Amino acid sequence: MELEYLVILALILISTKIFGHISQKVNMPQVVGALIAGIILGPSVLNVLPGSEGDFLSKASEIGVIILMFLAGLDTDISELKKTGIASLVIALIGVIVPLIGGTLVYMGFFGFDISGTEHLLRSVFVGVVLTATSVSITVETLREMGRLNGRVGTAILGAAIIDDIVGIIVLTIITSFKDPSANIGESVIKILLFFVFIAALLVIMHFIAKFIEKFNNKRRIAIYAFAFCLILSFCAEHYFDVADITGSYFAGIILCNSKLKHYIDNKVTVLSYMLFAPIFFASIGFSTTLKGITTDIVLFSLVLLIVAIISKMIGCGLGAKICRFSNKESLAIGVGMVSRGEVALIVAQKGAAIGLIDNSLFPAVVLVVIVTTVVTPILLKIVIGKDKNNKNNIDEEVVNNTLAESVIITHD
Repeated sequence: MELEYLVILALILISTKIFGHISQKVNMPQVVGALIAGIILGPSVLNVLPGSEGDFLSKASEIGVIILMFLAGLDTDISELKKTGIASLVIALIGVIVPLIGGTLVYMGFFGFDISGTEHLLRSVFVGVVLTATSVSITVETLREMGRLNGRVGTAILGAAIIDDIVGIIVLTIITSFKDPSANIGESVIKILLFFVFIAALLVIMHFIAKFIEKFNNKRRIAIYAFAFCLILSFCAEHYFDVADITGSYFAGIILCNSKLKHYIDNKVTVLSYMLFAPIFFASIGFSTTLKGITTDIVLFSLVLLIVAIISKMIGCGLGAKICRFSNKESLAIGVGMVSRGEVALIVAQKGAAIGLIDNSLFPAVVLVVIVTTVVTPILLKIVIGKDKNNKNNIDEEVVNNTLAESVIITHD
């Protein structure tokens, strides 16, 4: 009996933990260390991953990304949307449109402007979709340290980030639905609409079921039922509606995010993710990042994509904030706060790779965007905002903790 996968699994868990801890020590999120661990174990350096184990790791990685998106949905704070309202909506929408256009144009600039071919157009747009992603956990921690989390800027960023995730998922769903050349566009649109009708119906049903379940003290089975619900909805999304499975898991989390048992479910599922599946997912991104034989064109593409990733979010979200009558300084701070891509961009890129919308040769560009935007965001925020000593201790710790739970790898040691 071949048991090599046990050794591979142990190496992944140990290396992602060690490098994640090192990253944390130098004030970077643990996801950066996990990526580096995957690159070292992968074909670029040690190449310790046997081909026969690929299927096991692929399926485990898929479960990992489903859990991460479920947790992201579960940690969605609907109350933040009520606080910021129209302002967050405008900031998020423009903050999605500008990077989407920017990423699409960058891909076309390097690989051709052939808009007549559906495949080429989808690949171009998908690179833009990757840039629409936002992960504000680093921003939240930075604002907390500066005592600005509960201010006007912090609240706007939190609300916009929630809407940004939802809009990004919808765009991803539309693009991936058009991937099959034999698919009818009208039929795809109808299926997407039916999916959201299905989600709306589930929201109503689960509202009453949750009230019934919350009457009982026995919570042990609740986390299992919730996770099973996530898996079933992920399957239904892709199998019946041709919608990405991660879209199903994300909305499974949103459906449960207002439940009184939310924190209990979050804690239990987080342990499952943190202990096993999330490290495999992030390491698998590293496995897919092949640095050997990288061409000058790919290096140049990576640098241009990075510049566009930073500037497009700053312009898009900053412009949205300005339209909503924020000051110039506040608008710039909001734009900077939305720059970090984090694990969300990796999840989107991995989904695109799985269905052939992004080549593995472009993964170094995505990894570069994730690492650099994650590192520069807190630096730029501190320059733009500055530290408010009077508000440093006036912080809502519960809001901070709930928001930081967005990323399992970043928030847990």
